[in-house]
Amino acid sequence: MAPFRSLYRPRARTLAIASVLICALIWGTTWYAITLQLGTVDPIASISYRFGIAAAILFAFCLLTGRSLKLTRAQHLAALGQGLFVFAIDYAFVYWAEERIASAVVAVIFAALAFVNLIAFRVVAGQKASGWAWGGAMLGMAGVAVLFASELVRAELDPRALTGLIFAVIAVLGAAIGNLYAWRGQVLGTPVIQATAWAMAYGTGLLVIYGLVTGVAWTYEASWSYALSLAHLSLLGSVVAFLLYFKLARSSGYALASYISALTPPVAMVVSVLFEDARFGIGAFAGLALVLLGQALLIRAPKLSDA
Repeated sequence: MAPFRSLYRPRARTLAIASVLICALIWGTTWYAITLQLGTVDPIASISYRFGIAAAILFAFCLLTGRSLKLTRAQHLAALGQGLFVFAIDYAFVYWAEERIASAVVAVIFAALAFVNLIAFRVVAGQKASGWAWGGAMLGMAGVAVLFASELVRAELDPRALTGLIFAVIAVLGAAIGNLYAWRGQVLGTPVIQATAWAMAYGTGLLVIYGLVTGVAWTYEASWSYALSLAHLSLLGSVVAFLLYFKLARSSGYALASYISALTPPVAMVVSVLFEDARFGIGAFAGLALVLLGQALLIRAPKLSDA
């Protein structure tokens, strides 16, 4: 068995690295794609369309491939929690943040997710992380703090920019709590495709309820930019990227998987400069450098272990 294990480990490592890179490239472009959804259509409606389409695709895939969609009550509750915090709360605040600050800034702030995940999984799941992991996550947090401060100064303490930064931080916290529910689904034995499908469906349903209660206008923008961005966000940004993300999280741990968010800023910043005419100062690049250094340390760290 030893030869087979030696072959499997490099293959697993290669697949993990490939998953990280693919997700980083996809999500690095989705931050800008989200801005193409803003303006005419209410963000809640756009998010509902996005995850509603993604959930329908995943359900159809399960039915076509003979995968059972039946879950236990506990598994449904885990999917509900994941849907509430990841696909409803997290993304609602992401879209609201991007109405106020550059998309690349939100992308860099999401690098804090790795550190928040380490704390959450240590407290709730009793999982230990190595010093390398903590060091990498703290560097990532330091990078986010530098960027946060520099962008706020550049915006001359503008209340709108401050609100956008705060919304981005709330989105990160929502994503971290959602990851705990995703982990709970994993512990309960829910297959990743079915878990993601149900979580997206629950998130969509909760957003629709919120929209109906608050009087959201369910409109649609008949333009190529809106249609293409919706397709990109639904197919690549939701179906492909989230399946890769949650598969990686189950095999390599949520701290490493969440640090995909630390690799997306370089892509997001390039896209933001090209299409949003964004400009970044020394503080932004210093923050990015800290985030990438933290990523290098976190990749070197061993997987989380039980206490």
